[in-house]
Amino acid sequence: MAVDVVIYHNPACGTSRNTLAMIRNAGIEPHVVEYLKTPPSRALLVELIDRAGITPRDLLREKGTPYAEFGLADVSLTDDALLDAMIAHPVLINRPLVVSPLGVRLCRPSEAVLNLLPEPQQGAFAKEDGEQVVDVSGQRIV
Repeated sequence: MAVDVVIYHNPACGTSRNTLAMIRNAGIEPHVVEYLKTPPSRALLVELIDRAGITPRDLLREKGTPYAEFGLADVSLTDDALLDAMIAHPVLINRPLVVSPLGVRLCRPSEAVLNLLPEPQQGAFAKEDGEQVVDVSGQRIV
């Protein structure tokens, strides 16, 4: 049975690369959306935020973005204003966002994806920095 998983991915991001690798370690080949090249529509972004149970502010990325330059730390900004900023500048969308039959989640840290995968890990997995996340039997290391 094919499992439909989508990852909103930035290949320049280590967390995103680790998340993608864990999806593949479960034997799932996801639909990879490089959201900086193919940004989501406003309607899709709103839907993903709602399904993830977070707010637009929760999805805002600060590091390596024009977050400070645009004054996005201002708590008086509305959700619509934050969404407008993310649509205009997709680099402000935090990643990776993963959609699976088990839900939608911003996978930070990357091992958060393990709770979204309907298939078990097929073997050991270590992050790029060497941190072991899954043991040889496919079990998550706590």
